[in-house]
Amino acid sequence: MNKSFIGYGLLFAALLAAPFVGAYPVFMMKLMCFALFAAAFNLLLGYTGLLSFGHAAFLGGSAYVAGHAMKVWGVTPEIGLVLGTATGALLGWLFGVLAIRRQGIYFAMITLALAQMVFFIALQAPFTGGEDGLQAVPRGKLFGVLDLKDDLTMYYVALVIVAAAFLLIVRTIHSPFGQVLKGIKENEPRAVSLGYDVGRFKLLAFVISAALSGLAGSLKTLVLGFATLTDVHWSSSGSVILMTLLGGLGTLSGPLVGAAVVVALENKIGELGHLLASITRVEWFNTLGESVTIVTGLIFVVCVLAFRRGIMGEAIALLGRGGKRAQAGGGH
Repeated sequence: MNKSFIGYGLLFAALLAAPFVGAYPVFMMKLMCFALFAAAFNLLLGYTGLLSFGHAAFLGGSAYVAGHAMKVWGVTPEIGLVLGTATGALLGWLFGVLAIRRQGIYFAMITLALAQMVFFIALQAPFTGGEDGLQAVPRGKLFGVLDLKDDLTMYYVALVIVAAAFLLIVRTIHSPFGQVLKGIKENEPRAVSLGYDVGRFKLLAFVISAALSGLAGSLKTLVLGFATLTDVHWSSSGSVILMTLLGGLGTLSGPLVGAAVVVALENKIGELGHLLASITRVEWFNTLGESVTIVTGLIFVVCVLAFRRGIMGEAIALLGRGGKRAQAGGGH
């Protein structure tokens, strides 16, 4: 646990320094929002064993509500974020009540169907802007004091929010409630036999995950100034699953790494392609920017075949084996 705290402390310090070493603040904020989204999803799948195909509904639905509240109603950023988070929690409760009694693929399909309903509402509703999306959402002033128009100020506000949300996830996982969730994932019939109301625990986990996903969507809208149909599209649900599996399912750091890899690929693959083309003289590399899904899919296939536990899952297992060998050697 101490090593984990040191690791997270170093990560936080690196993020504090990032804008001063050439990192683009808006890109870093987008990355942090998706890292929070992936960590929230991992709470549900990695620690409770519930595979949701509808998490885009919480990300996108909350993004639209928060954006509309800040743009049209003129609420302050903190109120907008609270409204977005509450929207995620409400949608999570509604989805959970309808889906939680089912298991496996039936649960996943119900969440997907409900998320598609939210997508069509976002497509047709007048306040969402339809295919054009909700544009020109103002950042405003946090608590009437901090002017968020400045990217650097916005960056540190976003960093504090994401770090606090991540700490909440860590606390939840290591609480008695989190231990019950792990027990449900490992052996649900046994948890029932011990007298736990499994349905209530699952529903609460679903609501917490949805609320934090809503916070990620609301924060993304505040940072970028818009919410689009992409946020609520089923492909966003697929992306968060990919981030979690790629980074390491059921690990705290895995979703953060997975989100960093996927977001970096989506935004920087074109630049990487041009670099490879200039080095190798192979013209095809210049088209990599148009083939993001192909590259992401290939990385996912390689990860599934070679790193079954994900990037961080394999790293943790490797460190564990190294520690056991060192202990064995010390014993001799």
